Amino acid sequence: MKVVNSLKTIKRRDKNCRVVRRKGRVYVINKSNPRYKARQG
Repeated sequence: MKVVNSLKTIKRRDKNCRVVRRKGRVYVINKSNPRYKARQG
């Protein structure tokens, strides 16, 4: 999992990316391609 400043860039990489908020952190998850997992901050 990458830690990134801007999640918008990662969300654009694949059409299955979802932005999710969990426990005050923002995550990008992708069920079909877990390579794109990332979190902000």
